[in-house]
Amino acid sequence: MRQARLALEVAQLETEKARAGHLPTIDAVASLGNNYSSRSGISGSGQTSIGGTTNSGSFGFQLNVPLFAGYSVQNRIKETLLLEDKSRNDLEAARRVVSIATRQAYFGLQSLQAQVLALEAAESSSALALEATQLGYKVGVRVNIDVLNAQTQLYTTRRDLSKARYDTLVAGLKLRQAAGQLKPDDVSAVSRLLAR
Repeated sequence: MRQARLALEVAQLETEKARAGHLPTIDAVASLGNNYSSRSGISGSGQTSIGGTTNSGSFGFQLNVPLFAGYSVQNRIKETLLLEDKSRNDLEAARRVVSIATRQAYFGLQSLQAQVLALEAAESSSALALEATQLGYKVGVRVNIDVLNAQTQLYTTRRDLSKARYDTLVAGLKLRQAAGQLKPDDVSAVSRLLAR
């Protein structure tokens, strides 16, 4: 969005510049010259040569008043106005994209947090089911396959919970990115958390 906003400001400045094409301009003009000349002549004592260097300089102001430029100024103004409209539309499109991305990231994060809570409850439920199955196996009510199935269910739930927690951390980073608030410290904190 910042880039689109800057592009709009540049387009507005270009329009002002194009509008200034009708205005008179004043320029400072300076020149410096060096001229060497030699003359020869006849005097009473013989032929003599007279020469010298002449330095000259001038400084002034030059006023330029545009009378008619073949509609080039008007066409340039029209072009810059259209480019300004395009930049304005690009800025609005960028705002909408950021708004949609932020909204999607927020709802995705909310969904993942709810999934983590559900999987935490499922993990404790699977742990209790495993304990009950192991107790049933010890007293002879359950068979070995029941215990293995309960263990598989517990470890599958733990795997899904770990993945959901990871996805929640990533979704939090994406939300900060979409909102324009992501900082290197946020990424470092997540990296330290994942390293444990």
